[in-house]
Amino acid sequence: MADLALPYSQSLDNCFADAIGEGGLTKKAYDAALGEADKALDWLRGAYESGELPLLRVPERTDDIARIEEVAEGLLDNTTDIFIFGIGGSALGAQALAQLTGWGTQANIQKGVRIHIPDNLDPVTMDAVFANADLRTTRFLVVSKSGGTVEPAIQTLSAMSALEKAGGGKYMKQHFAVLTEPAKNGKPNPMRALAEAHGFPTLEHDPGVGGRYAVLTNVGLLPAYLLGLDIAAVRAGAAAALKPVLKGAAAKDVAPAAGAALSVAMAREKGTAMSVFLAYADRLERFLAWHCQLWAESLGKDGQGTTPVKALGPVDQHSQLQLWLAGPRDKLYTVFMTETKGKGPEALESIAGASEFAFLGGRKVGDLVDAEQRATADTLVKNGRPVRVFSLKELNEKTLGALFMHFMLETIIAGRILGVDPFDQPAVEEGKILAKKYLAEMKA
Repeated sequence: MADLALPYSQSLDNCFADAIGEGGLTKKAYDAALGEADKALDWLRGAYESGELPLLRVPERTDDIARIEEVAEGLLDNTTDIFIFGIGGSALGAQALAQLTGWGTQANIQKGVRIHIPDNLDPVTMDAVFANADLRTTRFLVVSKSGGTVEPAIQTLSAMSALEKAGGGKYMKQHFAVLTEPAKNGKPNPMRALAEAHGFPTLEHDPGVGGRYAVLTNVGLLPAYLLGLDIAAVRAGAAAALKPVLKGAAAKDVAPAAGAALSVAMAREKGTAMSVFLAYADRLERFLAWHCQLWAESLGKDGQGTTPVKALGPVDQHSQLQLWLAGPRDKLYTVFMTETKGKGPEALESIAGASEFAFLGGRKVGDLVDAEQRATADTLVKNGRPVRVFSLKELNEKTLGALFMHFMLETIIAGRILGVDPFDQPAVEEGKILAKKYLAEMKA
């Protein structure tokens, strides 16, 4: 049985007025929001029992693993490069998982098959990535929930066209796999139709799990498998974060519920407009981007929601800390601290001692990072800024799975408190319609 102990801890101690003064939240406002969070937890438990919210059943699933492995092994066969085409929730979760291997960081040294996730559509980038890959040994995984999203569609069509021009058209089906939902309610799925027309292997995107909530499904786990990650551990971490909810714990004892109550109460009582997420690990940078979409797209409705801001330490101490300390008091800070002490390269005392940096002698890079992450949080607190802290003992598949589930739950609970639907995104559609109109005008 999976270990359901939480692989992280959350502290809200330095978010309240009795700890940091005027910038902090009153217990009265927090308790009121907790009461609303308790109602949201009751709804979540009911949604789990009824199956109304399939996301809550994903951590316990095993029925999709065999198909994930089958398609992944096909993509890995005689392969040097794999491109994953998707945007938003179809790519950010995969990127966040990939960073556990160092992918997308300055330590990105990919062994074996190279994984590329060019989620932001850019013609120069697309030219470059195609030019640097041997199409004969390159495979493509296309992820599109609805099958109608235009960005992965044009990436797919351009990749198919590049293969055709290179003389590999007759081998097309060996180069592609498509992950998309089935056609439903008489509504066509263009990507599925394209895949079926060319004989591409397909996987089912769960119709009941929205794209930005899909990281624990095959949308995130297939790329994770391609990268050699332990996908069972990802789901075990998610199950650990969900367990207190299903066990009937009160909101004050459920970390995501407490976080949601804090965020909503801060916005109501203190006018908090921004939520700064600061992580002290390069391998969490894409996780922060994943959270930004989740929070912004789920809660930014009816004039409500706070703006998520991602920051990476120590680098953003030099670019943003001045504003955080002396700028508007309109931010809630969440700091992710990792265990870095005693890790990394060492500055020898024999080298450092002969310089003005003698105080760094015998210290490792991780020692300085540890000191700086604690110093930044403490400085914010001393200046009356509310700081929530996540302590991560180990950054691995289980920890990231738990964080994924934590923040999906936190977002859903916040949405229930605010009275907005955290699962739709109606305001986004206008831009999509206009883009298609402008494309049509180019042909006129």
